[in-house]
Amino acid sequence: MIGHWIDGAAAAGIGRFTPVFNPATGEQSGTVALASAAEVAGAVRAAAAAFPAWAATPPLARARILNRFLRLVEERADQLAAVITAEHGKVLSDAKGEVQRGLEVIEFATGIPHLLKGEMSPQVGRGVDSHDLRQPLGVVAGITPFNFPAMVPLWMFPVALACGNCFVLKPSERDPSASLLLAAWLAEAGLPAGVFSVVQGDKEAVDALLTDPHVQAVSFVGSTPIARYIYETAARNGKRCQALGGAKNHMVIMPDADLDQAADALMGAAYGSAGERCMAISVAVPVGEATADALIARLAPRVRALKVGPGTDPEAEMGPLVTAAHRDKVRGYIDQGVAQGAELVVDGRGLELQGYEGGYFIGGTLFDRVTPEMAIYREEIFGPVLSVVRSADFDSALQLVNDHEFGNGTSLFTRDGDAAREFAARVQAGMVGINVPIPVPMAFHSFGGWKASLFGDHHMHGMEGVRFYTRLKTVTSRWPTGIRAGAEFTMPTMG
Repeated sequence: MIGHWIDGAAAAGIGRFTPVFNPATGEQSGTVALASAAEVAGAVRAAAAAFPAWAATPPLARARILNRFLRLVEERADQLAAVITAEHGKVLSDAKGEVQRGLEVIEFATGIPHLLKGEMSPQVGRGVDSHDLRQPLGVVAGITPFNFPAMVPLWMFPVALACGNCFVLKPSERDPSASLLLAAWLAEAGLPAGVFSVVQGDKEAVDALLTDPHVQAVSFVGSTPIARYIYETAARNGKRCQALGGAKNHMVIMPDADLDQAADALMGAAYGSAGERCMAISVAVPVGEATADALIARLAPRVRALKVGPGTDPEAEMGPLVTAAHRDKVRGYIDQGVAQGAELVVDGRGLELQGYEGGYFIGGTLFDRVTPEMAIYREEIFGPVLSVVRSADFDSALQLVNDHEFGNGTSLFTRDGDAAREFAARVQAGMVGINVPIPVPMAFHSFGGWKASLFGDHHMHGMEGVRFYTRLKTVTSRWPTGIRAGAEFTMPTMG
């Protein structure tokens, strides 16, 4: 039984529940509570009560708690990764990589005493000084997706907590256990009760967070239709919102590129985590027929040879999809691609694993001669399906990327510095890789896309995250007289 974490302690759910499955076997592994609006309100009230004291805690003291939390996550990373693999299905090495990327945001957040430093202008007028402050918002919420049950929450709450906010997390009900481990470790690190809560749930819990008057801001990562709904509902209720939506990430491969390197990059970027990444490369755009033919010749045998298996198998390169319904949806997209005339080079629909017949597996799939009118090109599949769209030249390849609805991430593989510079300057996407297939920014930069891949003004983590979770106050002061104090001889401390 998987419940909530409210006001510093585990809380059993009441009312509705839903099963949790092991994607590798298809067997039920647990039952998760679905929070009612009343339960969400209880978590928010606990956060609102804890906020004044937490906001008044010196940033250095908040950073020390996060430092202890960082050490706990580092020491127990294998435990967290195992829980991710059991409920999401990704291979264990990939789950460990997810934990590492989350750790990096905690490391960034521990620098909050420096990050919150404001600017100061002396003598803006005669005897008048001006300085600014960044102060916390209050209670903030995060609604996170199934594909990164630890990393995406860690992209949100360490920065929010470091800035002095109280945080309510609503993780995916498909893989809910990682969130409870993180909550328990925060408490062990010394985080006061009420400052961080977890409410498991579905749309009822989401809507409760979006409409609760105590919640000041909402962070979301997921599909574009839901991101648009989250953003619009939050805005109608007067909340700040960053809602990261879907993606269709292109990799443009120039004729001068190292094609072996590009093929290696595509294998990991398209088929890692079974394609269930918002930064997965799902479209390859080779420039020129010779480049395309050579790329397909390298990719096809490698896609056929992909080692697919349960995430616990150290030999597996790709695990199952998260649910049976999602596997069937991906199969449906492959069916559409065939029906609309794309050339199916490698078909993953018939994959079966002995001993894991009930698992949600699908093999790596490769399409060639895909066109922009096809559904497999226009829509986010979120599965191990790579589409090759052939392009005549650099400008038409760039135009292809820019014309797409999504603008999350993109990549260019080339040896030509001029082409790389031109691509980076003109491409309409929020994250760009040059000979880097998955250009996820480091924690001290910020993550986010353009166009229908992002709703809201702020990207996630880095300084954009600090700005999102704080509001600016500018103070203008004048002191007509001074007060002198006697001497003090003890070392001043600010803990």
